[in-house]
Amino acid sequence: MRDTLIRGATVITMDRQGDLPCADILVRGDQIAEIAPRIASDSADLIDASGQIIIPGLINAHMHTWQTALRGLASNWTLLEYFAKMHAGLATVFKPEDLHIATLVGALNQINCGSTTLVDWCHNNPTPAHNDAAIAGLLESGIRAAFFHGTPKPDPKPGEKPFWEVPHPRAEIERLLKAHQGSSLLSIHAAVLGPHYSTLDVALHDFAMARDLGIIASLHQGGGPPRTPEGWQVLQQQGLLGKHVNIVHGHALDDEQLRRFCELGMSFSAAAENEMTQGHGHPLTGRLRQLGRAPSLGADLESVLGGDMLSQARIALGMQRSLDNVAHRQAHGTIPPTSTITTREALSWVTVEGARMLGQLDRIGTLAAGKQADLVMIRASDLNMQPVHDAVSSVVFQTTLANIDSVMVAGQWKKRQGQLLGVELAPLMAQLQASGRKITQAMGLA
Repeated sequence: MRDTLIRGATVITMDRQGDLPCADILVRGDQIAEIAPRIASDSADLIDASGQIIIPGLINAHMHTWQTALRGLASNWTLLEYFAKMHAGLATVFKPEDLHIATLVGALNQINCGSTTLVDWCHNNPTPAHNDAAIAGLLESGIRAAFFHGTPKPDPKPGEKPFWEVPHPRAEIERLLKAHQGSSLLSIHAAVLGPHYSTLDVALHDFAMARDLGIIASLHQGGGPPRTPEGWQVLQQQGLLGKHVNIVHGHALDDEQLRRFCELGMSFSAAAENEMTQGHGHPLTGRLRQLGRAPSLGADLESVLGGDMLSQARIALGMQRSLDNVAHRQAHGTIPPTSTITTREALSWVTVEGARMLGQLDRIGTLAAGKQADLVMIRASDLNMQPVHDAVSSVVFQTTLANIDSVMVAGQWKKRQGQLLGVELAPLMAQLQASGRKITQAMGLA
């Protein structure tokens, strides 16, 4: 395969090399071979990137991609309505083919919006066939994916144990790990209930499973009173907490718990827009910053809102600046002398911190020689982008989907000149629409 030489772009590496106002990137195989002001190559395929800003591939650190066919359906629901109408209702009629088309189209949309890595938190998978269908969609899309195997949350039927009393199915995780061992673009992890949503026995089982299998245990924390208030303390006493544990949302954590978890190296993923929309509360961003930490960000639910990650960075930044500004005015009676958070920090939430959450910062999240060639080209020459005085701020505050020109995953172009490559969207959209109609009609919502 020939090398690719991308020439003459403004490059935001988010790495030690910093920002380069005009630079070349040489891609060899699936890796970045070199980034420099000028690279000579007679044999590489040359891409003219003048007028473009190149950033690391965006990382969507938390999304329930199986809900793509239900876009907009839950936009007016609070979290309690979502639990009742989605998990105990709509989710129960999904067939494997529904997960496949939703995951495939959802992942393609992520690529289209500039995400090169998707954390697919799949918790509507009652059978192995559902898992296989969802993973097939991820693989077909060509995105770099982390499949977090979850468990469904239906109302218990007579004689059945409720979901919060059922341990995570270790055998299924082991099957998936074996089936996809060695995959270059897919990793397998566990989306567990955690002590907030399960009994203590289940939490102990699930966290021990993740530790034994060497995978990440990700869990929701928040949304009503915990089922096991003492759960976190017991898990820590058992040595089951550490860098492999990821907390999503985290609003129910008190200050001491949050401090302790930061010291243990646990990661945190916020979904700022959805958390404010559905009633979770303010994102953890500010509380983490006070402890020297930062969140990764996820779109969470396309059944509620859009999935592009630059919007999520912008919303999370704006929300925390607002909270900081209000706190300063209350304390001092004046507007703060300067902003508390920079746009570069916000961009790191959807690049560096997403890679850190996955334990893959050595491979993705920044642009550097030896790392995977996951990158996004943004047309800075467009009407809404000019003039560019601060490239990072233009990326975070000016860029929209219309400006995402090209996307590369592991050295392969997945989008060029505004168009997804190698995919016929019309039949996929027809399948997605049919799936959405079938699901909503089955629940009397169509």
